[in-house]
Amino acid sequence: MSNGLEDVVAADTVLSEVDGKAGRLIIRGYTLGELAGSTTYEDLVHLLFEGFFEGLPADVGPALGAARGEVFAEVSALDTGLLDRTPIEAMRALTARLGDGDDLAIAFRLIAAPAVFTAAVVRAQAGEAPVRPDPTLGHAADILRMLRGRPANRAEVDALDTYLVTVSDHGFNASTFAARVIASTRAGLTSAVLGGISALKGPLHGGAPGPVIDMLDEIGAPSNARAWIEAALGRGDRLMGFGHRVYKVRDPRADALKGAVRRLTEGSNVMPGRLAFAEAVEAAALAILKEKKPDRPLDTNVEFYTALLLEALAFPPSAFTCVFAMGRVTGWLAHAREQLAGGRLIRPQSRYVGPMPRKAA
Repeated sequence: MSNGLEDVVAADTVLSEVDGKAGRLIIRGYTLGELAGSTTYEDLVHLLFEGFFEGLPADVGPALGAARGEVFAEVSALDTGLLDRTPIEAMRALTARLGDGDDLAIAFRLIAAPAVFTAAVVRAQAGEAPVRPDPTLGHAADILRMLRGRPANRAEVDALDTYLVTVSDHGFNASTFAARVIASTRAGLTSAVLGGISALKGPLHGGAPGPVIDMLDEIGAPSNARAWIEAALGRGDRLMGFGHRVYKVRDPRADALKGAVRRLTEGSNVMPGRLAFAEAVEAAALAILKEKKPDRPLDTNVEFYTALLLEALAFPPSAFTCVFAMGRVTGWLAHAREQLAGGRLIRPQSRYVGPMPRKAA
């Protein structure tokens, strides 16, 4: 038995490999370094979907743009009950209104759903009207436009594209495994995606980047970093943005996103000094972790620079997990289709450790 399924191989996949010892992520034959910063999210969708959906167009942009327009109709279901929920709970509820099935049209609508619904929920919770999608724009550009009500500049679009590509797939993580389990029952792609969203919502998975902003705000200045971090570790608190279940070295996604933050902030007035401050906190955290926990390899993970990037793009921390879902949904869908193509119903065994029945007298 392996508690938490540690090191258990559950299936073969052509989609991605996470090499925790080498600090390497491969997505369908490309390293993350080859994809992040040079690939649009539309190209990434095509890369992950190729071979899993009949009729996949060479350019998925128009179909994805049309899908954003189609799912916008469900925004009318936003009411006080949903707006009192967290953004990811409201986005999940709107996604649940979409029909289930396994075809490409449904897949495109499910990619569109987190983008359209998150922007609408964030605006509505701020007292602003939702913005209708523009099907002529790229996916990242339209997300930022729907969120802020104005066009984004090229640097902002490139930064969000880099993020969406970077988090699109990552082996059999908790949400992807949940989506594959559901897909294995033939429940449909919408059901699989809803399972992925529900798993991603947890603070030990996709819910982690938001607290990084809280940590930085509480530290306030580089000179406070060591005392704050030592006090947090002394209380037994988890240091958000550091350590990973698989990576024993630095998470390669952290470097991809750090580069995106640098390109976005340098030469502009976006968050002046924020990156330098974050780098100082990161350096202090890594030094203290090495001192306090020399036997545990704890390095920077994807959460740390995710928080910086999404903050720079004006997403509220309450919606960070929703943006994670915008990128990861394509991975969930590709894994669901891969499971449908060759996998059996996922049904592991358990070992009973409870009391045995008493023998009859």
